Amino acid sequence: MDFAPDEKTVEMRERLLAFIQDCVYPAEGTFREQADSAQNRWDTPPVIEELKAEARAQGLWNLFLPATHSYGAGLTNLQYAPLAEITGRSPWIAPEALNCSAPDTGNMELLSLFGTPEQQERWLYPLLDGKIRSAFSMTEPGVASSDATNIATRITRDGDHYVINGRKWWSSGAMSPRCKLLIVMGVTDPDAEPYRRQSMICVPAEAPGVTVQRSTGVFGYDDGPHGGHADIRYDNVRVPAANLLGEEGDGFRIAQERLGPGRIHHAMRAIGMAERALEMMCQRTASRTAFGQPIIEQGVVQQWISRARIWIEQVRLLVLKTAWLMDTAGNRGARIEVSAIKVAAPEMATWVIDRAIQAHGGAGVSQDFVLAELYAAARAMRIFDGPDEVHHRAIARRETRRYR
Repeated sequence: MDFAPDEKTVEMRERLLAFIQDCVYPAEGTFREQADSAQNRWDTPPVIEELKAEARAQGLWNLFLPATHSYGAGLTNLQYAPLAEITGRSPWIAPEALNCSAPDTGNMELLSLFGTPEQQERWLYPLLDGKIRSAFSMTEPGVASSDATNIATRITRDGDHYVINGRKWWSSGAMSPRCKLLIVMGVTDPDAEPYRRQSMICVPAEAPGVTVQRSTGVFGYDDGPHGGHADIRYDNVRVPAANLLGEEGDGFRIAQERLGPGRIHHAMRAIGMAERALEMMCQRTASRTAFGQPIIEQGVVQQWISRARIWIEQVRLLVLKTAWLMDTAGNRGARIEVSAIKVAAPEMATWVIDRAIQAHGGAGVSQDFVLAELYAAARAMRIFDGPDEVHHRAIARRETRRYR
């Protein structure tokens, strides 16, 4: 295993760091001002479009698509890992500026792998161009969605169409007026074996019967400029049978293809979030004096800083190993490692950000710093794309197999 960055990664990392420093950080204030003053809470702030144009001009576009796809940046997972980490330093702006934001990244991967030429023409290419947004509609409020076999939404064949009935929530991005596609997971054959009951289908966001009921917030943050998190009802939504993604019964398998890369992307960005929080902790404690000496000289603060550095480095190595495994053994070959980083990265980031908040005192929980919003994002990671407990279960089952 060789995790040393190659020449291409080093060159792109330098360009991306400069883009973050020169373009993204200075735009954070403008982004919030434009979001707060927008007539429509769900509109994308204009500064994002400016950043997208600049990123594209610099060749920092669609970095997430692996080398097997001709319309991506041609990077392996191991090459993309340190770049995705950098975008985590400003998770509200940088990923979308590079057209690397969830849930669009996962949806683009699905459409590129399983979409028909017609589906790709209608949705994939506009997504790759950053012209539209999309949502992934899987989680349901009425069942324990940590077990995907519980999904109750029905997708029923009716001649040349499918009819969809059910309710989904946490469909991130669906509040945006730019959201044109909903990828919905539901049951097509309730009598099949548990992992062959589900299918996925492409639903136009404006289809009759699709009702966005509300937006759900994360610790009070509605993520409005990013498209929010929609609670959606599907009432007799009729779409052509040609909108099915893959074949009937492929839903669970397709979901695993989507969630594996998505989980590693989240873990990569979590490291960047923690790095920024650690920098802020050091800057703040070095500039404040209490009880006769700089706060950074206090033993407890030095332990926070030391533990943060150790934990960040441990998680980074695990993420790099997982990325390397995905490149060499495939997504299935790295399945347990993906579960491991999905637990480790958010847990680490949450702890580091929490200590940075503590170091900032009252300022840390205010809107004057990014830490409170970073914490909300990191804490939510421990639930979405599979809660910690589900991933611990998968890891433990493999670890104890020879003892059972």
